[in-house]
Order: sequence, then C-alpha cells, then structure tokens
Amino acid sequence: MTAALPRQAPPPDKPRRPAEDPRHKARRRALTLLIIVLLIGVPAGYLVISADQSRNSGKDKEEKYSATGLTPGWPSKVQRRLYQVTVPHPADDIAYYETNNWKTSRLYVQFRTNPAGLDSFLEAMGARRDQLRKNEIAVGERDQKVSGWNFTGRGPWRGLTHAQKNPAPTQDVVVNLSDPEHPMVFVVSRTVP
Repeated sequence: MTAALPRQAPPPDKPRRPAEDPRHKARRRALTLLIIVLLIGVPAGYLVISADQSRNSGKDKEEKYSATGLTPGWPSKVQRRLYQVTVPHPADDIAYYETNNWKTSRLYVQFRTNPAGLDSFLEAMGARRDQLRKNEIAVGERDQKVSGWNFTGRGPWRGLTHAQKNPAPTQDVVVNLSDPEHPMVFVVSRTVP
C-alpha cells in the first residue's frame, strides 16, 4: 500500500491588479497612436513630398533639355566659363544651345556686337581679328543643322577655328560682316569629356 501524499492547499489567488482608470487607458492609447504616427506617418509624408519635388524637378529639366535649337538669352556663367565663350558688352540678339553626349559636349552661341566687342571677344578667346579668314565657314554642316544657322546670306563672311589641347575647348567661329558696325558672331565651342 502506498502512502497517500498530503494534499496541497490550492495556491492563494494571485492578487488582481486594480482596475485601470478609463482616462488613463485612453491617454495610453492616444500616446501609442501618436508614436505610431510619428514613426510611420512623418517619414511617409516626407517621402511623398520629396518624390513630388523630385518629379517636378525632372519635368523642369526635361523641358529645358528637350528644347531644340537656340534659346534666346545668355548662356549661364558656368557654361561660358566651361566652354570659354565670352559674350562681350555691348551685345544683343544673343541666343545659345547646349548639347551633351558621351563623346562631345557643345555650346552654340550667337550674338551681335560692335567692332570693339568683336575684338574683345576674339582677344578673350586668344585670337585676333586678322586671323579671321575670308569666306571661311568654320562651323561644320552638322553643327549648322543642329543650330539652324545658315551661312549663305549676304556677307562678307569670315571664320576661324581656335583649336586647343584637351581638356580646353575648341571653338569654331563665323562672323558676318555685312554690317561692319554690328558684326554678327556665331560660335560653336566643343569639349571632349
């Protein structure tokens, strides 16, 4: 016969937590909701705003770079410095266009100036007026098509190519002297990246 084990008394009931005040419970839930909003909602909102700004910026750039032909106005200072094209003062009828690809980048610039402005432009480039050759159309056919320039009108026409060692740009210049007091200058400056 086996001895019966003494029965253990049931454990005393665990003390119950006092009932939570409903206002405290609501405050705790509100705080939890606020933390979730701050941890998830704020970054998500930031991403939405950032994506929208990026998309709008891309549209602006697309419009700018999808333009074909010359755009009236001055090329930026950065473009003028990079391509070493100095537009003299005074100058008007200013227009420009930039193209870029993996092989060559080009800046097309045209402007009308006076004789002193032409000399200033050529000097800044490292050339002189006497280097302009009569009937020399230094801007090639491809660049004429891209820019929309046509050098068959009234002249005289003069031109030169100012070649420089890489990475400095090479400039092709054509000048229309049909109005000697207001020569029209056409420049293509190209760099090899």
